[in-house]
Amino acid sequence: MNKDNRRARANDSIRGPRPVDQNLTNLHDDQFGTRRHGGRNVLMGLAVTTGRIGTATGRLVLLPARVLARSPLVGPIRGRAESLAETGRNAEVDARRRLESAAEGVLSAPEAEHVVDGVLAGALPEAVARSLIEHRVVERLVAEVLASAEFDGEMVSAREAERTERLVTQVLASPALERVLTDALDSRLTLDLTDRVVRSPAFKRALTQVLGSPELRAALKGQSMSFAGELVTGLNQRLRKLDDVIERGPRRWFRRAPRAQVAAGSSVRVPYAGIATRGVALAVDAALVAMIFLTGTAVIGLVVSLVWDPRPASVVGTVIAVAGLLVEAAYFSGFWSTVGQTPGMRLLRLRVIDGDGSAPGLGRSLVRLLGLAVAILLLFTGFLPVLVDDRRRALQDFLAGTVVVYDDDARPDALA
Repeated sequence: MNKDNRRARANDSIRGPRPVDQNLTNLHDDQFGTRRHGGRNVLMGLAVTTGRIGTATGRLVLLPARVLARSPLVGPIRGRAESLAETGRNAEVDARRRLESAAEGVLSAPEAEHVVDGVLAGALPEAVARSLIEHRVVERLVAEVLASAEFDGEMVSAREAERTERLVTQVLASPALERVLTDALDSRLTLDLTDRVVRSPAFKRALTQVLGSPELRAALKGQSMSFAGELVTGLNQRLRKLDDVIERGPRRWFRRAPRAQVAAGSSVRVPYAGIATRGVALAVDAALVAMIFLTGTAVIGLVVSLVWDPRPASVVGTVIAVAGLLVEAAYFSGFWSTVGQTPGMRLLRLRVIDGDGSAPGLGRSLVRLLGLAVAILLLFTGFLPVLVDDRRRALQDFLAGTVVVYDDDARPDALA
């Protein structure tokens, strides 16, 4: 029977696949993915079943222990164990408290402070500082902190914490910190470090930049005003006010309209210089001319006396007088025609200008000098027109066509 079946199967394989086998082949091609998923499901089911069997086995094994734990015989033993655990916890807490009290007593004792002072006064702090510098510990710590992503958050939380603020305040106010800093500043290591910093090229470059900065020059210029400069500034302000006060009476006597610029409550000032300021400037120039002339005459007379005895006296007096006139002419006309002000006028911030707002030429300056001499020879009456003239001109100004203005207002638009 079996032999006949095997022969029939062999004949069937020779004849060709049966229709059922063709259908199975098609199903294998069409449902290959479904068969793979079915295999996975079988494995999953097998794992779940094995887990359940293990759980049941564990429960069965531990059943006697659970029954024993729930029995009345084990209750007193369990209570005793809990009591012992509570006693151990209380002993641990009590030991911690005693340890904290002992540590606080040791740290607050005067002997501990003496020990700390002795350690800090020895060579240990310098050795530690030298080691920190040589191994660049601070640089490495700073680099690691800056590289941490949580640095900003930690800094913000530290600044905002009240405990940190109180701790910093206590540390800064402690005498121990003051002593430590004092010892550190007085140590030889600090002196060596300071000497290295001062001699370093970076410090020299920074110092050069600071000393050469325009801000420093401006600050030094603002602080360099001497007592004499302040005195001259105060005198100049008072003389300008006096210019306005002196001319009020004469202008009222000659029925001239009061100046609107110097009316009460007005902030506009007259640009033309008055008689008080001009008189003080002329007195300073006269003193300077006299000093120059006397010094020059003394030097020249001393040199000439070595080789010649000047006689007669009338000739010597005439030469001296002519020399004095030449010095005065050179002084006033030279300064007026070049910079528009003499040293006395510069001291009181005055300037002489012509109708164009510039310094007068040499010819105009010589005419003005002649007018100045006439005004003085007329017992200074040539200066009286300054009190009533709208542009505060004296006799020499009328002759030369000039005006004297305050130096900060010496502009052509101010004379319109």
